[in-house]
Amino acid sequence: MSFPYLSDLIYTLSGFRLPLPLPMFGLFVACGAIVGGACLGTELRRLYRGGRLGLANQHRRLADGKMALAWVEPQMVVSDFTFIVLLAGIVGSRVFHILEHLDMFMADPAGMILSRSGLSIFGGLIFGTVTGLVLLRRWRIPAPPFVDAIAPALMLGYAIGRIGCQVAGDGDWGIAANMALKPDWLPTWFWAQNYVGNIAGIPIAAPGVYPTPVYETLMCLGCFALLWSLRSHPFRGGWLFALYLFLAGVERLLIEQIRINVKLHMLGLVCTQAELLATLFLALGLAGIVLLSRPRNANGMSPANRE
Repeated sequence: MSFPYLSDLIYTLSGFRLPLPLPMFGLFVACGAIVGGACLGTELRRLYRGGRLGLANQHRRLADGKMALAWVEPQMVVSDFTFIVLLAGIVGSRVFHILEHLDMFMADPAGMILSRSGLSIFGGLIFGTVTGLVLLRRWRIPAPPFVDAIAPALMLGYAIGRIGCQVAGDGDWGIAANMALKPDWLPTWFWAQNYVGNIAGIPIAAPGVYPTPVYETLMCLGCFALLWSLRSHPFRGGWLFALYLFLAGVERLLIEQIRINVKLHMLGLVCTQAELLATLFLALGLAGIVLLSRPRNANGMSPANRE
């Protein structure tokens, strides 16, 4: 069963039909952003107090109501950073989804742009990353320790966002489930689902499809636990983010093997857009892990950021 809107969930649980047309996917994305932001703020505070990250230079509203540049602790920029990067991520998600379905876009551009479903997570990550790096440069925050701090937050936020995909039934499910391969001890709902009432309006024949958002949520929560346990690593700044890229690439490559997605034909290869980007993330992450696996400086902070 799927619940595209909050009113659908309330009706199923209570029998009352309330005028609450709030999309469940959007609510979970917002929740993921809030929880991820809190996680980021906690880690930035730890890095600042440990001397690995200096102050940020940001426009703040003064007591007289005027805006002026001020030096603030890095965790103070989290709310602005999260809001701006989230907006950029939504735009990027839609752009990459359109690029993946150009035939549908040409047939109905307005419908594709304003659709309630259809977002590319990797598109959001790329747009969000570029926007985030611009903000860091503007606020004079060194990127290596900051991206290390955000690595666990990104994985946690992604895991929560995927719960929204599962609840709303937004089309990010897998291929038809092979029931002959299901272990007897595993619950049927964990192996195959029909997503009745999904927001995409697509009927799914029995026995159902693999609930890939459930698998991604579990894998990403495991990756988050690993990244969080390694946040005090002794290596150079950026190492933890490189590990995040590697884990994100591996996770997506695995899930794409049982997930429905548009196949691209390029240079004799047949693959999905997600597989291409996941391979790139995996390669960049592995290179970063190797290059940055050296002890950092004694204080771990860039001289330019000591304020």
